[in-house]
Amino acid sequence: MIRSPLILSLLLGTAALGHAADLPESAKVGEFFAGAQAWSFNHFTVLEAIDKDAAAGGKTIEFFPGQKLSPENSAKFDQNSTPEMRDQVKAKLKEKGITPVGFGVVGGLGKDEASSRKVFEFCKDMGIGIVVAEPTETKEAYDIIEKLVKEFDIKMAIHNHPRRPLQPSYRYWDPEYVLSMVKDRDPRMGSCADIGHFVRSGIKPLDAIHILKGRIFDSHLKDLSEFGNPKAHDMPFGTGVSGIADVLNEYNAMGFHGPVDVEYEFHMEDNFAEVKQCLDFVKAFKPTAK
Repeated sequence: MIRSPLILSLLLGTAALGHAADLPESAKVGEFFAGAQAWSFNHFTVLEAIDKDAAAGGKTIEFFPGQKLSPENSAKFDQNSTPEMRDQVKAKLKEKGITPVGFGVVGGLGKDEASSRKVFEFCKDMGIGIVVAEPTETKEAYDIIEKLVKEFDIKMAIHNHPRRPLQPSYRYWDPEYVLSMVKDRDPRMGSCADIGHFVRSGIKPLDAIHILKGRIFDSHLKDLSEFGNPKAHDMPFGTGVSGIADVLNEYNAMGFHGPVDVEYEFHMEDNFAEVKQCLDFVKAFKPTAK
């Protein structure tokens, strides 16, 4: 069937709105679909992370590959987990009123179709709309990912770790490079903008998100102690140098309301109070006119 350019544009625009368009209003914290990246609680298990997220005021959660399931079961929760394990997680999510929104960071996505398909099948089963990844950097890998994105109607968001001066082959730290990898691909291929890692790389967060505007599907929020220092550590939102209020204001202005994930990688043996402080900041945030 032939579609007019206008209709095709409207369809692509709808697809590019992001998984947030499908999330329930009950998953909002203030203006944003927000909760914890389970990595914040990586000293604990998946079921404990869900409990902590809910107690801190989160309404969403992004899982990461390989976290232990529960204090009683040390099996890893990921694309290889059993139906019984998945059912336990689904039950806990329902009990706590938490919506799963993402899974990552998945390394090597696209290396082969069979392993990549398992990731997408897992996300479909768990009701997760975004695969967060740092894909294999070949055309063939991106072709595989694009095929799966279309088949499953699940987004793929490229995550950025900090710049690696001793590993110049690592390029996902650069928002221009991330954009170059997705701009001519399916509109469901975009960015998971990690604000803290932009800061560690010496990139102003607002500059990065302006570059990636329209392709941001997910964002890891971190407020760091120093700009441009790879060893800078997390601080409660509003007390560091990342300008989280400005980032949220810009996200609101561009129509991106999440998911935004609190990823707090400091005091990880007991950072619940700080994660809660960050979520309280998101809840209290009020956008200002631009």
